[in-house]
Amino acid sequence: MNRKAKNLNYGVIGNGRTAALISDRGDIEWCCLPDFDSSSVFARLLDIEKGGEFAVRVEDDYKVSQAYIPKTNILVTTFAQGRHRFEVIDFMPRYRSEYDQIWCPPDIIRYIRHVSGKPRVRFHYDPRPCYAQFPVKTEIRREYIKIGTLNGSYESVYLYSDLSLEDIAAERPLTIDRDAFCLISYNQKLADLDLDYIQLEYEKTRVYWLDWAAKTPKLPRYNTEVQRSALVLKLLAFQRTGAILAAVTTSLPEAIGDERNWDYRFCWLRDASMTINVLKRLNHYNVAMRFYKYILQMIPFKDEKIQIMYGINGQKKLTEKILNHLAGYENSRPVRIGNAAYTQKQNDIFGILIEAIYRYLTTFKRGQIYNREDLWTVVRSLARNVEHQWRQPDMSIWEFRTRKQHFTFSKVLSWVAMDRAARIAQFFAMPKYVEIWSHIRDVIKADILKKGWNEEIQAFTQAYGQPYLDAANLLMESYGFIAADDPKYVSTVRLTEQRLCRDGLMYRYLSEDDFGKPRSSFTVCTFWLIRSLYKIGETKKAERMFEKVLQYSNHVGLFSEDIDFRTDRINLIMNILI
Repeated sequence: MNRKAKNLNYGVIGNGRTAALISDRGDIEWCCLPDFDSSSVFARLLDIEKGGEFAVRVEDDYKVSQAYIPKTNILVTTFAQGRHRFEVIDFMPRYRSEYDQIWCPPDIIRYIRHVSGKPRVRFHYDPRPCYAQFPVKTEIRREYIKIGTLNGSYESVYLYSDLSLEDIAAERPLTIDRDAFCLISYNQKLADLDLDYIQLEYEKTRVYWLDWAAKTPKLPRYNTEVQRSALVLKLLAFQRTGAILAAVTTSLPEAIGDERNWDYRFCWLRDASMTINVLKRLNHYNVAMRFYKYILQMIPFKDEKIQIMYGINGQKKLTEKILNHLAGYENSRPVRIGNAAYTQKQNDIFGILIEAIYRYLTTFKRGQIYNREDLWTVVRSLARNVEHQWRQPDMSIWEFRTRKQHFTFSKVLSWVAMDRAARIAQFFAMPKYVEIWSHIRDVIKADILKKGWNEEIQAFTQAYGQPYLDAANLLMESYGFIAADDPKYVSTVRLTEQRLCRDGLMYRYLSEDDFGKPRSSFTVCTFWLIRSLYKIGETKKAERMFEKVLQYSNHVGLFSEDIDFRTDRINLIMNILI
């Protein structure tokens, strides 16, 4: 039994177009249709009364368990009461069609498999399209139930089933004595739906995920955990454009009652690049290639402003709004859609982009790189930006909203930008630029070593002239800025552990931000510390910490972005995995 409260445990299903969160009782409590960044259809996660859900209701004496079908993103919830037993198999169709295209419709299939006896169940089908902002109208027809908004922005959703639609709508008890299905779709379906159709969708989707997982190399240790994380990361890759989402949710607080609750259904270039680096190391090069093409479409050629994040369809304006009618996750307000961080100045973004281009050039064969001159123009433009801006303060990777400072990690990524730019110049045989950019790189490094290093506390600090630590500085070594055995790095790792690690979990930082001091751990920072301890030779400690953090996965092996130190509660943003 893991340490989290049961009602905080969710599984996620998806197909690269959208996703849904399903509680450990088998209830769909979050889903946006037709795409990840569309308005919600089910949002009980953010408002128990108004949000909408698709719940499976059985008597209290039923035992409910949940697990993924191994090596897939298909979730099975099992309901058992003595000899009465059935399963709800939830998935979103995804497979390669006969025309060699990926089929990923905005559909959720609930394949209800009878196991034994005659279990009784009621369904609470209550979609609330358009973030539950408007009243809805229900139409029950022979083929489907259609629920759509009565005013405001028009949205609708269809439910198909071979069970009685009238009984589903009225929440009357149903006897499960055979296999059955429910299919929720944003679209009115043109095909005739029956159990054969559903079973075929299931088998095609299962085979797709098994085939995808088979490309992931088997590891001698922790293979199951890494494979599950890889499968979930794959769910965050938007099929249409190759963008990588930070998360499938909005407005889940870092700690209950906190105001740090943001909309994460966008592509942060930095976070996405980290995800791609992991997937690429796991042999999933197609995901990487599609993401590189996405960012190359986003990066302006010359003087247009570069953003830290974009919409998954390439949107540049991500206006932040507050939905006052929703109570928020356990009354943690406000509920936000959009994210004002897209306007922020974060100097690390240039390093992220040039690093991504460098990886693109060195990952694929020269014959696959058809846009060499475009890439060179972009690199020159980015390098020019770094040359002019690296000395300026910014908002940091943690997106402080009101304070610009000279953040050490931002300077490190400026160093990365010029280091990789020089390597790219060498790749393209442009020696003049190698010399110029290498010189700027060395100037930036000297500046960081002088101003980012705090002699008194013997560590690199969060910002120039400050005593505070920042977990991001643990990444200095992985970016090649400093060697793992450098005394300055070793000292920084140890002091960062001492000051930011609590009960085996890491804060990002403990300096005050716009909302006070952070109250929750940031899971990826724990993994950064584990890696850093391993790199400086503290192998046993790193392994112990890794084993401990694995205990914080939920019942189906998923990791949260945040864990509240006071309660061990997880907030299932799920944008950071192993």
